[in-house]
Formats: sequence, structure tokens, C-alpha cells
Amino acid sequence: MARKPAKMYRQIKGQSFTRREYTGGVPNNRILRYHMGNRKRAEAGEFPVLIELSADNACQIRDSALESARQVANSTIREDAGAMGYALRMHTYPHQILRENKQATGAGADRVSQGMRLSFGKNVGTAARVQRGQTVISIKTEPEHYQAARDALRKAGCKFPTPCTTKVIEGSEHLKGLV
Repeated sequence: MARKPAKMYRQIKGQSFTRREYTGGVPNNRILRYHMGNRKRAEAGEFPVLIELSADNACQIRDSALESARQVANSTIREDAGAMGYALRMHTYPHQILRENKQATGAGADRVSQGMRLSFGKNVGTAARVQRGQTVISIKTEPEHYQAARDALRKAGCKFPTPCTTKVIEGSEHLKGLV
């Protein structure tokens, strides 16, 4: 069965549903890595510039959207800064379990599947609940790679179901002649 459109899951409604022990067969997390690049230099504080991508509205972001944003941001910054010239971090984890009451499709489906009110549904995926202003992705880098990092976060923001804002958190004094 095809994956449903993201607009079905992007609104935050109802209580959070994260208890995996009560549901059978929750799909695996699609996000492969949460830290990319040179993590040792980032933890030592050697990168002077920190840029963050934050969500403008509260929403749910599916794990597949988080993974595709990670891939495009990582490949974009890696082309310019090299493998050790940046540190990219994913800040959100998809805890929320998405459920769907599957319906029959095709000829005669209206007689076969009348549906059920308030049905619990089967697990179809996971999502991260993101609040307004919450950081989703951050990149630490050198001042000369600032434009590439900003472009990487812009491309990653296109994958999310909400508008996103890119902010320079640290190191704006190093960017005076580059912007």
C-alpha cells in the first residue's frame, strides 16, 4: 500500500503516543546518523560559527523527511567544507508513533469496508513532534564555509512540512566581511 501524504500527519492533535511496548511491530527508525562531520572538533569548541535551522510552526515531521533533510544538508556542506570542516547535528528524534486505519480500495470497497469510528489503527511510521522555534538541525563550521552551511540548511528546510528559519547563533563577529 502506498504511503499517505504528509498532510495527514503534520498537525499535532491528540495526546502523544510513544509507548512502543503496547503496540506490535513499530517500524524501525529511518534516521541513520545524528552526528556527521568532525564531532571531536565540535565538542572541543574549535568551530567558531554555529548555524541552526528552527521550525516556525508546531508540527509533526516524519522520520523519512528528517532523513532526507539530513542527507541533502550533509552532502551540500560536505562538497564545500570537506569531510572534516564541519559538524552537523540532528536535534530531533521521531518518538511519535503514527497509526492508520487501513481501508479496502477498488471495486466494491464501499460495501466491504464501512470503517469503524475511533478505530486504533496499525502502526505505519514514526514522527518527531516539533514545537514552534525548536531547533531541528545545526551546523558548526569555519567562517569561510558559512555560505555553504546556510545553503545546506535552506535545502534541508524544504523537506519539512513547516516554514523554517536559519539563524546564526555563535560567531556572527567572524562573518562581517563574508556576508
